[in-house]
Amino acid sequence: MRAKGILQELQSRVPTTSKKSLVLEGNDVILAMPANDKSAFHATAAVIAKAMEKVETLPVIPREIQDILSIKVGERHRWLADGRLPSAGTRTVRLNGRARRITFHVFDPKMVEELLDHGTVDEWREQDAETKAENRRKAAYNAKLTRSLKAKKTTKKALAENSGEPEIALRGWEEFDVDGLLR
Repeated sequence: MRAKGILQELQSRVPTTSKKSLVLEGNDVILAMPANDKSAFHATAAVIAKAMEKVETLPVIPREIQDILSIKVGERHRWLADGRLPSAGTRTVRLNGRARRITFHVFDPKMVEELLDHGTVDEWREQDAETKAENRRKAAYNAKLTRSLKAKKTTKKALAENSGEPEIALRGWEEFDVDGLLR
């Protein structure tokens, strides 16, 4: 699953002239160069061999974690923001042909493995569904409350306008009405 990210990491470590010589076929990274470039081939192969020694500890990039955990971009952003998905740091890269740089979070491979083994992602999705349902209930209640308060204000206003008399606030009117004297 990490083949594409590992290829990108290897390409970032080799000289610019050798980047296109690295190709990914299935899960294999292949270095193919012309036969007359033996010195460049050996130098590039040495850089790749050194990088492959530490391939297990390479941080997981966002695209890889999405593939490994089968999560969507929105889930990754939400879980990063609320702290459930811990970041191992950030990485800044300059895109080819562009002057600007982009920064993104990278993740510890051991942490990703733990999340995958324990089924934590499914639990987080259930929590998100419960939270979403609760938020919808709250929003519906607040909307209903707002509509009812708005309706009360408009009916009081309409009664005052229709009667032609100014609305007078009487003190103690509620107690008088509680006794049942107004029917």
